Amino acid sequence: MRYVIDIYGVLVPALLLWIIVAYVLSALVRRLMQRFDLYRLVWHRALFDFSMFVCLLGGVVYLSEFLS
Repeated sequence: MRYVIDIYGVLVPALLLWIIVAYVLSALVRRLMQRFDLYRLVWHRALFDFSMFVCLLGGVVYLSEFLS
């Protein structure tokens, strides 16, 4: 895994970029869950949202290994 990514001369930690990607994906999934009323199946919404974010972040970091 690359630990630092160079964006036009600015060194950015790779984890920061993966967190942003995972947050956007998490926001899309949350919106879909609200639209189809799937949150009624969830016991603790905030805990579910956080765990979903962590799982998405792990998936994004795992997939980034194949892209580099």
